[in-house]
Amino acid sequence: MSEGAGVQQGSPAIGAAGSAPAAPGAGGTEGSGATVGSARIAAKKAQLRSSPRPKKLEKLGVYSSCKAEGACKCNGWKSQNPPPTPPRTDQQPNTVNLLEPCRSCSHTLGDHVTHLENVSEEEMNRLLGIVLDVEYLYTCVHKEEDADTKQVYFSLFKLLRKCILQMGKPVVEAQESPPFEKPSIEQGVNNFVQYKFSHLPSKERQTIVELAKMFLNQINYWQLETPSQRRQRAPADDAAGYKVNYTRWLCYCNVPQFCDSLPRYEMTQIFGRTLLGSVFTVMRKQLLEQARQEKDTLPPEKRTLILTHFPKFLSMLEEEVYSHSSPIWSEDFLVGSTGGQIQIHTVISAPPVARPLYYSTSPVSVDPSSCGSVSPARKTASALEPSPGGQKRKPSEPIPHDETKKLRIVGDIPMELINEVMATITDPTSMLGPETSLLSAHSARDEAARLEERRGVIEFHVIGNSLNQKPNKRILMWLVGLQNVFSHQLPRMPKEYITRLVFDPKHKTLSLIKDGRVIGGICFRMFPSQGFTEIVFCAVTSNEQVKGYGTHLMNHLKEYHIKHDILNFLTYADEYAIGYFKKQGFSKDIKVPKAKYLGYIKDYEGATLMGCELNPSIPYTEFSVIIKKQKEIIKKLIERKQAQIRKVYPGLSCFKEGVRQIPIESIPGIRETGWKPVGKGKELKDPDQLYSTLKTILQHVKSHQNAWPFMEPVKKTEAPGYYQVIRFPMDLKTMSERLKSRYYTTRKLFMADMQRIFTNCREYNPPESQYYKCANLLEKVFYTKIKEAGLIEK
Repeated sequence: MSEGAGVQQGSPAIGAAGSAPAAPGAGGTEGSGATVGSARIAAKKAQLRSSPRPKKLEKLGVYSSCKAEGACKCNGWKSQNPPPTPPRTDQQPNTVNLLEPCRSCSHTLGDHVTHLENVSEEEMNRLLGIVLDVEYLYTCVHKEEDADTKQVYFSLFKLLRKCILQMGKPVVEAQESPPFEKPSIEQGVNNFVQYKFSHLPSKERQTIVELAKMFLNQINYWQLETPSQRRQRAPADDAAGYKVNYTRWLCYCNVPQFCDSLPRYEMTQIFGRTLLGSVFTVMRKQLLEQARQEKDTLPPEKRTLILTHFPKFLSMLEEEVYSHSSPIWSEDFLVGSTGGQIQIHTVISAPPVARPLYYSTSPVSVDPSSCGSVSPARKTASALEPSPGGQKRKPSEPIPHDETKKLRIVGDIPMELINEVMATITDPTSMLGPETSLLSAHSARDEAARLEERRGVIEFHVIGNSLNQKPNKRILMWLVGLQNVFSHQLPRMPKEYITRLVFDPKHKTLSLIKDGRVIGGICFRMFPSQGFTEIVFCAVTSNEQVKGYGTHLMNHLKEYHIKHDILNFLTYADEYAIGYFKKQGFSKDIKVPKAKYLGYIKDYEGATLMGCELNPSIPYTEFSVIIKKQKEIIKKLIERKQAQIRKVYPGLSCFKEGVRQIPIESIPGIRETGWKPVGKGKELKDPDQLYSTLKTILQHVKSHQNAWPFMEPVKKTEAPGYYQVIRFPMDLKTMSERLKSRYYTTRKLFMADMQRIFTNCREYNPPESQYYKCANLLEKVFYTKIKEAGLIEK
C-alpha cells in the first residue's frame, strides 16, 4: 500500500475543493457531521443484521464468487431487477428467492452462497459489517479528489473485499505495525506533566491533568492535512516521512472510526514526537482561535481553564516538542535507583489497543436517527472540551530492567524512603504554595513573581525585530516600551545606543509584560557557534522593583537558553549591577575561554566582566520551590529519626567524680542517633604539617599506575549521561586545587573527597570494567599511605 494523503489541517469544511464525499444520499455538517455519519453507518449495520437470513444471504451473495460446477468466474451475484437509484421510499421490499439467476453468469443466488449455509449468525453479521464498509469505501474512492487519499481508500477497499471472498479477518499489510514510535505522544505528555508540574499542590496539578486530557483528546480527533497540501505550506519539511505517517493515520486511526471491521488505534498511543512535531504549530494556532470564537458559549467552570490555562500549557509543551534536549522524549525518563520505572499517576495510560467503532471519547452528543455522513479523512475535531472519559484503562507495563541501560538517581537518601516521607506530608501547600509564605522572612525572592505568573498577572515573551517578516504591531509596541524602560533605568547609556541594540535583528529581548505593558526585560545576543550569550541590558521599571521580577526574569532566560543548548552567560556589570548578578549565580570567574568571546562581545569601560554557567538539569523557574520541598522532606526525615530514638537518659555524673574526659561512644544514646566512630588516628593541629602530609599522600596517589582514570574531571563527550548519574563528581586535579587553596583543614575532608572518587567510579561503571578495577586498587594504595602517615590506625 502506498503511503497516502488527507485534508487541510483541522479544517471543518465539507464539500470544498479537495474535500471528501458524503456517503450515498447524505450530506456533512460542521463539527458533528463526521460523528453523525459514523452513527448512520452503525445504524445501517444494526438494521441489516436484524434482517431475515435470506435477506442477509442476498446481500452477501453480491460479494461472493459463484460456486456452481464448471469453474464459473463470476465474482458476485447480480440481480435481474436491480433497485432504482435513488431507491423509492414507497417501494415494497422484494421477496428473496435463492433460485433467482444471476444477471452475469445465469447461476442462481443459491450457487453463490452455498459456502454460507452452515455459517453461524455471529459470523454472518461480521461479514455483513464488512460489506457495508466496502460499500462506504467504494463511495469514498469515487468522490475523493486527492489522488494519494484515493489510493489509500482503494487499497482498504480491496483488502475488505478480499476478506469477504475468503471469509477472513482484515489485517492491514505494512512493513511496521503499531506502535510506530516510542515514547508515544501520550507518554510524552505524561512525562511533560511530571517534568514541569510534579511540584504543584494536588489541586493545581489536577488542573494540569485536565488540560493534558483535553489536549490528548483533541489529537485523537484531529485531522491531518494531505501530503500535497503540506508540501505547498511547508516545502522544506520531510515530505516522505509525513506521507508515511499520514497513510498510517488513515489506515489505523481515521478510517476505522467509520469502518469498524478494521482495527482502530488511538493516534496518541501509536505515534510519537515526529508526527506531533509536524502538526503541533498549526494545531495550537487553530485550537486557540477556536477557543476565542467559542468563549461566549463555554460553561463558566471551563472558561478559565480553556481561555487562561490552556494557552500557557500549549506554549510550555511546544518548547518541549521542538527542543532537541528535552528529557520527556527519553525512554529513560524518571527512573529510580533500582533501575525500574518510577510508578507515577499518569494522565491517560493504556497500551495501544484496537477499538471498535462504537467506542468513542468524543464529547459530542449524537442523535442516531439523524442522517449525514462524511468521508473518514474529513471528520472534524469536537469542541474544546476535555473528554468525559471512557473506560478506565490499565497502566502501561514498565520496561524490563535488562531491556535498556537505565539512568539512576543516586543520593544519600534512598528514593523509597523519600517517597514514604512525602506520603506523610498531608498539607502540600505548606511546602509548595507560595501563597502561604510570601510574607515569610525565608521566602524565595521570586515567589511573588511566580505566583503572579501562575495567575496570569504577568507574562514573559522573547521578542525581537525582524527585517524579513511583516512588522507585528504588538511586538513593535513592546520593543518601544523596552527601549523606554532601559533608557529610564540606565541613564548613563546613550538612548541612541539602546534603541539601536533593542531594534537590532541580531539581538533578542526577554520582555516582562504586566497588564499589557512592558515593565522590564533582558536584552541579549546569542552566539551559538561560540557557546555563550551576551547580556546587554537588564532592567525592571522602578515602581515594579523589589517584587522578585528581576530574579524570575533571569530564571526564565536561563531556561530559554537551556532549550537552545547555550549554557554560558557573559555580561559587563557596572558597580550598581554586580550585586544583582551575584545573586543570580554570576561570578568574576569566567568559564568561557577568552578566545571564544574576545572580539565578539561589547567592551565597556569601568565595568566588570561576569559569567554564569548553566546546569541543564536544573528547572530554574521552579528551583526555589524544589529547595523548599527538599527542606520539608529533610525536616520530616529528622522528625522521623527523632521519633525513633526519642528517649531521655539520665545526665552524666562521672564529671562530678573528677573524670575530665570520656570516649564519645560511651555517651548514652549517641549510637542510636546514627553516629559511627571514625577510624582513630591523630588529627594534625598544625596547618602547615597537615598540608605537607596531605600533599605527600596526594602525590603518591597521583603517581600510581592506576590513577590515570581519575586525574581530571570526566568529560561529557567521553561519558554521556555521567553528570545525570553522578551528582557530586570529584577528581585528583580538583583535589590538588583544593589542597593548594588550603581547603582541607582536617584529614576528614581530604579522606571524604578521595573516597568520593572511588565511590563515583564504582557507581557509574560495571564491576568488570577497567575503571572499576583501577578504583579498587588505588583505594588500597590510598589507605595504605594514610595509615603510614598515622592519620588512621593501622
